[in-house]
Amino acid sequence: MPTLTGTDPETAARQRWMAVLAKAEDGALEAAWAGLADKPGYRFLRPPETGLVMVRGRAGGTGSAFNMGEMSATRCAVQLEGGAVGIAYVAGRSARHAELAAAFDALLQQPELRGVLEDAVIAPLETSQKSRREEERAKAARSRVEFFAMARERE
Repeated sequence: MPTLTGTDPETAARQRWMAVLAKAEDGALEAAWAGLADKPGYRFLRPPETGLVMVRGRAGGTGSAFNMGEMSATRCAVQLEGGAVGIAYVAGRSARHAELAAAFDALLQQPELRGVLEDAVIAPLETSQKSRREEERAKAARSRVEFFAMARERE
């Protein structure tokens, strides 16, 4: 997972788990939340809100940036009873996904819970996402057509 240049390890770890949480499949976070033995209480600092964000692209991946279009995104911020604050931005309109991603972000910031949650929640989600990407690549590769040109001699 790419990180910003010059970020400290703590920031890089948070970027990684926030990306994994944001890309989780429907129901995966709900199942992980249900599996928690001690579910902490939390309050909304910013309840889930859905809006539009501008998606930008680059021609050829390196050219000048251009506005491609808009997509739906949902954001949320929560504060655990212990004071930790978690935030989430997820693609789409799922308020519950954004809420749970923010709650897990807050939990993962607590060093005493991080190891357990990394093993029980983040690692399985990351593995699932990686295998899903590999399946998509393999499916695309099966339908790939290679074109070539042959030079013809003229008489």
